[in-house]
Amino acid sequence: MSSKQTNRKTFFMFFLAFLVASFTISAIEVLRSSFFKSPGRDIQMANAVSPAANSPQPFFSFADIVEGSKPAVVNISTTKTVRTGGTFRMPFNELSPFDRYFGGDDFFERFFGDIPQREFKQKSLGSGFIISADGYIFTNNHVVEKSDKIRVKLSDGREYDAQIIGRDAQTDIALIRIKPSERLPVAEIGDSDKLRVGDWVLAIGNPFGLEQTVTAGIVSAKGRVIGAGPFDNFIQTDASINPGNSGGPLFNTEGKVIGINTAIIAQGKGIGFAVPINMAKSMLSDLKGKGKVTRGWIGVSVQDVTDDIALSFKRKDRNGAIVADVVPGDPADKAGLRAGDIILEVNDTKIKDTHELLALIASFRVGDRVKINALRDGREQLFTVIVAERKDHMESARLSNAEQGFGISVRDITPEIARYLGLKETKGVIVAEVEPGTSADEVGIHPQDIILQVNRVPVNTVKEYQLELNKVGSKGNILLLIKRGKATFFVVIK
Repeated sequence: MSSKQTNRKTFFMFFLAFLVASFTISAIEVLRSSFFKSPGRDIQMANAVSPAANSPQPFFSFADIVEGSKPAVVNISTTKTVRTGGTFRMPFNELSPFDRYFGGDDFFERFFGDIPQREFKQKSLGSGFIISADGYIFTNNHVVEKSDKIRVKLSDGREYDAQIIGRDAQTDIALIRIKPSERLPVAEIGDSDKLRVGDWVLAIGNPFGLEQTVTAGIVSAKGRVIGAGPFDNFIQTDASINPGNSGGPLFNTEGKVIGINTAIIAQGKGIGFAVPINMAKSMLSDLKGKGKVTRGWIGVSVQDVTDDIALSFKRKDRNGAIVADVVPGDPADKAGLRAGDIILEVNDTKIKDTHELLALIASFRVGDRVKINALRDGREQLFTVIVAERKDHMESARLSNAEQGFGISVRDITPEIARYLGLKETKGVIVAEVEPGTSADEVGIHPQDIILQVNRVPVNTVKEYQLELNKVGSKGNILLLIKRGKATFFVVIK
């Protein structure tokens, strides 16, 4: 075969290979475009065909909502008088390391007590929103409490002095009022119960003094309990909330207020909390008429049922709230409830934990008669309790379940010990020492804790205490009723 024929054959083979490769690439591209759509193209198409939709979507502008909502959002500046000097105290109730070694204020009083006190004015900023055309405004309690002067600035620049109408420290809600000469724009109130996790929300406020700042995000969670108080029920959002946003509104995509921005986690990003607006609405009449919120109270301290406590009480689940203490003379005491009872239902509503119990009891009016179904000694019993008014100083002992363990030594409570510790009675035995490295040390059992019961049996001497321990032996669990300060609670020692 001549070289000319060879070259022609080689050229033909390369040309055929080129055609096959081109066809293959084209076929793959057609298949890919048929089965996989471009997200960017979908969004562009959606924008092109849906610009007139009433409910904004993630890729729409929130400008219309903001424009309609901003006029009802206000900036709040406060001035309060702060005293300083005299004894040295750490701010924000923090414990100074000197307290541990030098006796705290007694030490400083002795050596620095002659430092004169002085006063200075402390200013702070917050937010709020108008709920009635005659000047009522919702904000946070911590924004306005102890203030000497409150100044409200509207979105159009007008400023007014404000007065506190009502406050509730338990939920951090306050109602203030200004008196304008004309009717004011009002924020439309929504229904926070209809809010869903994943819904878009907008926060408008005064972060770091930057007026009328708007941020957007989604609802991250509902019903959050963050330890702020016994009635925690927060909406969690990742809309940016910073100092100065406190008291401002959280809007849904209909431009309706569904929350009051209240708390942030220090150094946290994308984690903010708002009080549901339905909670604030339920308190409005009390705040307006009484200046405070009236809540129900039955006079018990309660704690959650842990797995260990459930086992000790021969329960198959952890539902309910265990009564750790009953206030003498209060409604629960009069009805016959006592420490160790597990409250299962209130007016036929099943109780899951202490949070549910406290919220439900608080919702009753003073004088209401409620039926409480409680478990005692393995049998359910029904009690009728007449609800009283909860006072601000009445705090329920929802204690950490980590305060459990063993490795302790106890002593009888002598009259001398009782006088030294300021105890009104000598019931129980007192924890004298916690052995380092034991489970009691690790979980926080403290010296001066008082053990009132061992496995539901009252103990008033070391001998009685030891007798009950011996009944259990080395392998059984031990249920203790402990008193610490004004609180009592159960722990299980393994």
